[in-house]
Amino acid sequence: MTQSVLLDNVNHHDLKVITGYSEKFGDNVNQVLTLPTEYLDIQKEYPIFFHRDNTSGEYQSVALLGLDRDENLFLDENGWNATYIPAVRARGPFLIGLQGASGSPMIHVDMDNPRVNRDRGQPVFLTHGGHSPYLERISGILQLIHRGVTESKGMFAAFESCGLIEPVRLELKLNEGEQYTIEHFSTISREKLAALDGAQLEALNRQGYLQLAFHVLASQGNVSRLIELKNRRSAAAVT
Repeated sequence: MTQSVLLDNVNHHDLKVITGYSEKFGDNVNQVLTLPTEYLDIQKEYPIFFHRDNTSGEYQSVALLGLDRDENLFLDENGWNATYIPAVRARGPFLIGLQGASGSPMIHVDMDNPRVNRDRGQPVFLTHGGHSPYLERISGILQLIHRGVTESKGMFAAFESCGLIEPVRLELKLNEGEQYTIEHFSTISREKLAALDGAQLEALNRQGYLQLAFHVLASQGNVSRLIELKNRRSAAAVT
């Protein structure tokens, strides 16, 4: 259950947030929503795939973190082992809410989140009411998410208009003969991207979407990293 309330420095003057990542905070997930505004960082460590949202029918981007249900191969007893944490997880208990008739984006906090307390962790506000360095960082992450949601719609519309999105079937072979087949994702078609004419390429580049397509393609190399991490975890479980 989520109890989302508008964050303010009066009611939440002593609020603290436990940082770090673990299963008890819900970080043991095998995929996480990602956004075009973070593709540059995501593609360095995680595979990016597309899937259609069951409710809206619109495409979304996800970073693949594991091969089994409730498995984050980057997560262990020491935390999240990666240079970049996807923004949707890095934001912690905070989210953007639209406030007032103008729909201005404001920071909200989920008071039911297990990270939230008044005794330990990073302070949200300074003693005299200003934003703490931690909250400033969270604000930047939320802005990245807010921009990314808007940019995502335009990006997928452009990709679809160029016929670039195609289903992908992953057949992964692990040590000891274990195999995984993943076939509910889509990606960018290398062949169709290479076949675009000059006008289409120019339009994608002008909108900033051409580089994003290349980021998606580059991220596919990280599937081999998932296999390596899975093999290590399986070997450690046996010993």
